Amino acid sequence: MSPDTSLLALGLMSGTSCDGVGAALIETDGRRQVRALAALTNPYPDAFRTRLRRALGDPAAGQAIAAELTDRHAEAVRSLLRQAGRSADAVRVVGFHGQTILHAPERRYTLQVGDGARLARETGIDVVSDFRSRDVAEGGEGAPFAPLFHWALAASLPRPLGVLNLGGVGNATWIGEDKAGIGEDKIGIGEDKNSEPNLLAFDTGPGNGLLDDWAFKTTGQHFDRNGDLARAGKVDRAVLATLMTNPYFDRPAPKSLDREHLNATARAALAPLFPADGAATLVAFTVEAVARGQSQFPAAINRWIVTGGGRHNPVVMEALRRRLGLAVDAVEAVGWDGDHLEAQAFAYLAVRSLKGLPLSLPSTTGVPRPMPGGRLDRHR
Repeated sequence: MSPDTSLLALGLMSGTSCDGVGAALIETDGRRQVRALAALTNPYPDAFRTRLRRALGDPAAGQAIAAELTDRHAEAVRSLLRQAGRSADAVRVVGFHGQTILHAPERRYTLQVGDGARLARETGIDVVSDFRSRDVAEGGEGAPFAPLFHWALAASLPRPLGVLNLGGVGNATWIGEDKAGIGEDKIGIGEDKNSEPNLLAFDTGPGNGLLDDWAFKTTGQHFDRNGDLARAGKVDRAVLATLMTNPYFDRPAPKSLDREHLNATARAALAPLFPADGAATLVAFTVEAVARGQSQFPAAINRWIVTGGGRHNPVVMEALRRRLGLAVDAVEAVGWDGDHLEAQAFAYLAVRSLKGLPLSLPSTTGVPRPMPGGRLDRHR
């Protein structure tokens, strides 16, 4: 395969918010060229969503629902192909992230459940899955994994730039001007043979996960629609201070966080609060974690662009603008699709995997060297 060949690739993402399967079809060379073609989201039924949330942190429970999860992803593939008017034969590869059940890079362990071989059989398309394991096995954090895709999309944007993804967990990508490197013939990344991306990436802290859980526990709603619950509440500054004492926030980047890491402390600290005050405090927690993380950037940014479900919460977006003192815009302001960006990213990474190109860098996951990865399952 020529390094410059563009391929049709389909990406799938089931994030830590556990709300559904995002699917996206793109054409890409796995470097700077990316053309978005189609996308959709298949929401999970409430019963499956509840079971999936209960499986988080429990590998045995995660494996027990892996087949059903895979089949729901296969249906998303079929739905997207119908929508796009494409046949399975036209698509070179599916990037299948699976569902993160447990992420413990300090133990060199990460688990994303889902059966790549089953998905390949069901869809009739080759599948790349298990993106994170090699990075973690080599001493990397195994997350975040979208920064190279952010870099590709941001080629024409002023830099330094911050990209904030507010899914179940929040993560940030700092993108600076490309720097002199060892050459694309060595690592296969740079815009030309003498440059490479200038990136720093890390999980900031909570995204939507804690707020979604709180809303469900206290109101029975799966998330705080339009931020109505948080808007009605008042931030408890003492509880916020307690939440921010977690040693994670003082660790240098790159670093990553399991969705469940903050839960025990948060549940105990929030227990005395009324529902609205708890929601307001969790919004402030998300925003304060981003502010703490921003202090680790190599150079100051002038703008944040925000992807993930959190950008739909106006209370979160208003709080980010107030606290950070910068322009904070949803990624749609620069022409990106924030609802399907991660699905697009795993289509892009699947093409990189086919070409043997790195999926992660020392500056994005702390891995010792640019690291390829992914497991290929052929459909026949």
